[in-house]
Amino acid sequence: MKENVVKVKSFAFAVRVVKLYQYLCTEKREFVLSKQLLRSGTSVGAMVREAEHAESKADFKHKMGIAQKEINESIYWLELLKATEYLTKDQFESIHADAVEIIKLVTSIIKTTKANIKH
Repeated sequence: MKENVVKVKSFAFAVRVVKLYQYLCTEKREFVLSKQLLRSGTSVGAMVREAEHAESKADFKHKMGIAQKEINESIYWLELLKATEYLTKDQFESIHADAVEIIKLVTSIIKTTKANIKH
């Protein structure tokens, strides 16, 4: 069976977000922004998993749309953490690159699904 790239990458992203949350809480004593990132960053993979067992193509597209919104929100929190100097440039760039890759994958999947629904 072919590997589900977005499933694997969104899970790995969630793991990184959990570890970043732990770091921000223990090392930086930051609890508010990091909690927001924890929620949105772990939700991406959860929605991808839900989409795997969608009831229809429309349901699949809807769930992937939520995943897209969650990864976009995660990017916002990462940018804010960098702007407020809770993350260094290197820390930010590493996890941000993963988030951008995921949003591109999810957006591509949504576009393909929309095209397939029309046919």
